[in-house]
Amino acid sequence: MTRFQALEHEALSLEPEERATLAETLLASLDTPEDIEKAWAEELDRRSADFDSGAVQGIPLDVVMAEVRALLE
Repeated sequence: MTRFQALEHEALSLEPEERATLAETLLASLDTPEDIEKAWAEELDRRSADFDSGAVQGIPLDVVMAEVRALLE
């Protein structure tokens, strides 16, 4: 059995919550801070362009707050 196969076997024997945490940790290790910052900048540019073009509309703060208050009641 290779080292990878042994790790895989052990990981699959973990409880679901532990496997999820391990998966998140492993996935996060693939991204550098620069990759993450670039991805967020691209997302911000996309959202801003959608807003500027009218593809999406903002929701007024008073409407959002009223919805939040109603959910909390």
